[in-house]
Amino acid sequence: VDLLTSGTDVAQENAAGALSKLATNSDSMVVVIAKAGGIPPLVDLLTFGTGVAKEHAAGALSKLAVNSDNEVAIAEAGAIPPLVELVTS
Repeated sequence: VDLLTSGTDVAQENAAGALSKLATNSDSMVVVIAKAGGIPPLVDLLTFGTGVAKEHAAGALSKLAVNSDNEVAIAEAGAIPPLVELVTS
């Protein structure tokens, strides 16, 4: 999670991709990632990340959103406008 904000562009891309893979089919990891503070930096990457980082962040957030608490946290973190921007650009 720390690499999402402090790493190089490539590190941020890889970190977002890794979180996406970790969250795949794992309810426990979805909770762990959210509790570790993963949602806000993933949302930030939707706006400020590279194209690859945006793609990986969107994928990770979609997997985290299977948990209803995370779904609310993702919306509250401001993910909806940048996600709409990604699909319409």
